[in-house]
Amino acid sequence: MSITIEKILAASPVTARGQPTQLSTDAKGERIAYASGKSVFVRSIDDPSACKQYTGHTAQTTVAKFSPSGFYVASGDASGSVRVWDAIEAVNTKGEYHIISGRINDIAWDGDSQRIIAVGDGRERFGHCITADSGNSVGEVSGHSKVINAVALRQMRPLRAATVSDDMAMCFLHGAPFKFNSKSTGLHKGFVQGTAFSPDGNTLVTVGADKRIQLYDGRTGEPTKSIGEGEHTGSIFAISWAKDSKRFVTASADQTVKVWDVEAGTVTQTWKFGEEGGVSIPDQQVGVVWPHGRSDGLIISLSLSGDLNYLVEGNSKPVKVVQGHNKSITALGVGSDGKGSTLWSGSFDGRVCHWDVSSGLGAAVDGQTHTNQVTQFASSAGSAYSVGWDDTLRVVDESANTFTGEALKLSTQPQGVASADGRVYIVTAEGIEIYVKNQLAGKLDIAGAQPTAVAAQGSVVAVGLSNNAVRLYAVDSGNKLTQSHEAKNSLAAISALAFSRDGALLAAGNTSGKIYAYRTAGLEVATDRWSAHTGRVTSIAWNEAGTHAVSGALDTNVFAWSLARPGARVKALNAHKDGVYGVAWVAGGNRVASAGGDAAVKIWNVEGLQ
Repeated sequence: MSITIEKILAASPVTARGQPTQLSTDAKGERIAYASGKSVFVRSIDDPSACKQYTGHTAQTTVAKFSPSGFYVASGDASGSVRVWDAIEAVNTKGEYHIISGRINDIAWDGDSQRIIAVGDGRERFGHCITADSGNSVGEVSGHSKVINAVALRQMRPLRAATVSDDMAMCFLHGAPFKFNSKSTGLHKGFVQGTAFSPDGNTLVTVGADKRIQLYDGRTGEPTKSIGEGEHTGSIFAISWAKDSKRFVTASADQTVKVWDVEAGTVTQTWKFGEEGGVSIPDQQVGVVWPHGRSDGLIISLSLSGDLNYLVEGNSKPVKVVQGHNKSITALGVGSDGKGSTLWSGSFDGRVCHWDVSSGLGAAVDGQTHTNQVTQFASSAGSAYSVGWDDTLRVVDESANTFTGEALKLSTQPQGVASADGRVYIVTAEGIEIYVKNQLAGKLDIAGAQPTAVAAQGSVVAVGLSNNAVRLYAVDSGNKLTQSHEAKNSLAAISALAFSRDGALLAAGNTSGKIYAYRTAGLEVATDRWSAHTGRVTSIAWNEAGTHAVSGALDTNVFAWSLARPGARVKALNAHKDGVYGVAWVAGGNRVASAGGDAAVKIWNVEGLQ
């Protein structure tokens, strides 16, 4: 048996309100890189499901930038470290350099792909200039009194660099080695958020929270003119130049992206996001990049919600929107058709997404979503059911990809959900609640132990308890539950349950990482040798035949198990940084999907099942 990665359905970029998020594309305009969680994702622009994930950072990543050659990426994190690594496989690290004591906000490469300037929030300094291959110093960043938000490097000689900061100033550096040359103050009246040199090196532009767009001479750093007064009505977060150096694009908190003609100082196109006339905070535009090397003139902007919008001049609406999660995925479920062609995922912030496994495309579910962590999914007969820490049960219409009706309020916090034969079972800290046609139809209080997990098949309901027991209940036509069996093999509290497709087998995982497989008939142990996890088992799923199971746990690993040969397990180590929270069999049963703390969904190829 073997388990290998087939594709990564990447996380969305992490965004923060009132703060720019850096996007970067390679010189050919084929790939985009951005930071998310503790990872950096490098994705194909045309096929977002073709993706590489770099997991070398140990702190939250903040920025990633392609070198002009396209062979390397430099990425920074919240601890002040910069890592340089290969952009092709996203595995080999060329160097790790500690730059400042706080968050890295931006990184810039020189035209030779040799020097890097990294800036951010530090104590003794706000940035540094180094060589990419060895980390040797090639100058200093000075002149600012507050955190530096962005840096730009002129791509040809003579080398020039510009840094912009919360002290409302722009510092101009001469290099190499880079040293302070001049400082422009009094132009911006608010935090300066972004800066960029034109590709021909003749013009420098800075943008900021005061809605001002200021142009400078690219060689001397002398201010030349200010354009666009009164156009943007919110902070401008980001700026990116077109290849011809005659136009650039800006992204703003007023929910617009605007293309500018530099010579005339006028707007040539505006894209407005969100409802017309309304204010929508998730639609604020916090990042933008104009990929060079493309013939279609594509512009990619980033919404505060994490959506990547593909914009083309002449079209008033995005030609494509790439969606996903940018917080930990805490629940994963499969579609109700039983074929494993679609997936549901829910994250820590309550966002629910629907994934097509074959194309790798994700879409956020429309309608009123959860306001807190999504706990679990269940699906049956064209509907998906989700429960969350906002103490609600929500129903999704699978065909329309929208939440239907009102959210059903639960008595206490749900621990899990399962559905079978038209009934939806929810376990809470107090007991089991049964819903039929979105109405509470029955309830059973459990005394002496807290329910922690639930699974259902036909008229049988399995409940895992905090006193290490697994109980089976039978449900009758009047929605009344009667206990039939109990097993107490486990030495720790039960954390995950799953029935096989025919209901003959039940797998139970506990908080110490051990999984027991039972025969449902009398809860006899089929095997108790599935014990390789070292952390709480969060999810278990059986294949269609009921011969193999897959599990995920907080130890970041995914295991595939065999019932016939309990010792013949295969593992995907470090499948998800910060833990695996959901697993499922997809695509007819020869592939496995997993999701976890890195906010990504991964599809694995499982071969040679024994």
